[in-house]
Amino acid sequence: MLSGIVDIIVYIFLAIGIFFNLLGGVGLLRFPDVYTRLHAGTKCTTFGSIFICVSVILLGLKYWIQGSTDGSVLAIHTAGALIAILITNPTGAHAIARAAHRSGVKPYGAVIDDLEELPIKKAIAKKEEGKQ
Repeated sequence: MLSGIVDIIVYIFLAIGIFFNLLGGVGLLRFPDVYTRLHAGTKCTTFGSIFICVSVILLGLKYWIQGSTDGSVLAIHTAGALIAILITNPTGAHAIARAAHRSGVKPYGAVIDDLEELPIKKAIAKKEEGKQ
């Protein structure tokens, strides 16, 4: 009985994870600029990967409870991979977005770019301090 419920939960989590990963792929194709594509590529795939990893962890725990030691190894390795995904995916996206902004890539349809004015104000302040 419990095994059947766990299998249903695993299938539901897999379906949710695949759905969000597909949404991330569609977002990469459809969005207009690097910033919105990064948003789709990281938010959706991180969320989708969480559900896929949780489903694998549940499946590994089910096998472990049934007496297979391979299930515990599967659950531990998947948990480690999930932690790595949760750390590296947002960090990488931030680095790419920062590099795109510093290289002059403008957001699509942006009217005001608050980050653009910040280095200019600092440079003006340094020049004024040097003259005094």
